[in-house]
Amino acid sequence: MYPALINHIRNYIELDEDQIQIIYKYFRRLNLKNKEYLLEEGQICKSYFFIEKGCTRMFFYTDKGAEQITQFALENWWIADYFSFADQSVSEYNIQVIEKSEILAIDHRSFDKLLEELPALERYFRIIMQRAVAASQLRIKLLYDLSKEELYLHFSSYFPDFAQRVPQYMLASYLGLTPEYLSEIRKKNANL
Repeated sequence: MYPALINHIRNYIELDEDQIQIIYKYFRRLNLKNKEYLLEEGQICKSYFFIEKGCTRMFFYTDKGAEQITQFALENWWIADYFSFADQSVSEYNIQVIEKSEILAIDHRSFDKLLEELPALERYFRIIMQRAVAASQLRIKLLYDLSKEELYLHFSSYFPDFAQRVPQYMLASYLGLTPEYLSEIRKKNANL
């Protein structure tokens, strides 16, 4: 039913068939078109989202009204406003689909019930959260350590799927560049 999710979980913990059936009852599948929202600023992030197929972005609007992308998520990645989800408080972020996507969602109440029913999943979600925090810390370090060009080259070498699938203006927003400057960097490095 949800092979991508089950395979992802099995990368970190063992699951038997009974446990898999328990997992199935707590998730629902969402089929979304390009530009549809999973979360809009001012709403409460009621679900935690696993990307089965497709791509999403998380962003906020700056004081000047520009979109600032903070995160992307492709297949087998999780995305949510973690503060809003954990506290059930109002979100300052938007989560939007940027290509046709199949997403599994688990709402806050179901998430708690799932962890009560399958305590082994606590370990899985702890590992996933640790990896998310580590990636966020690395991103912040790279923003300070690397030039804008080095940042793009690092990103495109470590995440070639994103560099190919994400529109240039979104990639520029994520990296803190203008689309024009990103275009110059791409042209300059096209022959490398």
